[in-house]
Amino acid sequence: MTSTAAPSINHSVLVGRQAIFDRQKEVFGYELLYRDGQTNSAQVVDGDEATARVMVNTFLEMGIDHIAGTGQAFINMTANFFLSQNYEVLPKNNVVLEVLESIEPTPLVMQSLARARQLGYQIALDDFIVRDSHRALLEVADFVKVDILALTSQQLLEQIDVLKQYPVRLLAEKVEDQEVFTLCYEQGFEYFQGYFFCKPQIMEGVKLSGNRMAIVLLLAKLQDPDIKMEDLEELVENDLSLSLKLLRFVNSASVGLPRVVNSIGQAVGMVGTDRMRQWASLLILANNSGKPSELMRIALIRGRMCQGLSRLQGESASQGFTVGLFSVLDAYFDCEMKQLLADLPLASDILLALTERQGCLGEILACVISYERGEWNQVESSRFEPQVLRHEYFLSAEWAQEVMNATLAGKGK
Repeated sequence: MTSTAAPSINHSVLVGRQAIFDRQKEVFGYELLYRDGQTNSAQVVDGDEATARVMVNTFLEMGIDHIAGTGQAFINMTANFFLSQNYEVLPKNNVVLEVLESIEPTPLVMQSLARARQLGYQIALDDFIVRDSHRALLEVADFVKVDILALTSQQLLEQIDVLKQYPVRLLAEKVEDQEVFTLCYEQGFEYFQGYFFCKPQIMEGVKLSGNRMAIVLLLAKLQDPDIKMEDLEELVENDLSLSLKLLRFVNSASVGLPRVVNSIGQAVGMVGTDRMRQWASLLILANNSGKPSELMRIALIRGRMCQGLSRLQGESASQGFTVGLFSVLDAYFDCEMKQLLADLPLASDILLALTERQGCLGEILACVISYERGEWNQVESSRFEPQVLRHEYFLSAEWAQEVMNATLAGKGK
């Protein structure tokens, strides 16, 4: 392969990720989502390869480990990218090369895919539908991604029957609720991609348990805008588990205080009421949800990103953090958002943002969620420049990982 110097990152490139879960709802990896911000305005001779080059150079300079952690990184590849063998700059141990549904299995493509597998890369077929003309691809694939929304129930069963004849692992895409997750689980899918874990399982007539209501009430007390420092200290100290976890968090690298903190009172005095309230809130959620740990990661990223963007807009950074963090409350407690918020003394701006996505905070939250899901058209029509969103997203993802390392150790989630 001809060696060429990698161009510097185009800072208008948008990069995100979407989690892929195993059957235990643990994160197996991430599909890396990207878009070249110049695609719509610049004329290029070979658009698909140009975009792929931008994507790879971005991931190389940022570091795939920072984006996908220890999981597998699923990356879309064009036919030209396979044929040029440029994928060889990517690490083999945690990269899965996705064959787009538009790629035809020509002899050259098949030869390139066979070579990639010989080199140690795993291959996934994206949005694959069984057709006689494309069955050859199943011979070189490790994963087959099935778009659940594109098929009827009968078509899905027929596809599964054929796919099970090949040594491939099935991955269900666009799993948006628990009902679809259960269906795919029962049909033998090994992996699942979508936002089913971000949505509540609401059962009519079922109220919050006493334990969960106590958690909501504790959150309510923490969000009281008139809470005094000594009241916050007492509130936290009354929960021994929360006190220990909060002290460990305050002393972690993600906080970066200049000296070791030995008491809750000292911590409150050093970092202030707002930050202590935020940290206590996220710790309560982290240790009482019984949900996939990825939901906590989403909450942290949203909180930190909304905080940063709110600050840039002259809005309250503290309120921004609360909006992002609390945007997953309904999924945590399997309860309607409006019902939960009725027990929380939140400012009207926060309530409007969480329930209606309105106001400046609501627009910021909507933008953050669109970025999270790779809905790039909505992102590009927002009030923020792409490079600003990209920068805030990666700062938030890195911070979220540090927080989880500090607070979730030993949880087994």
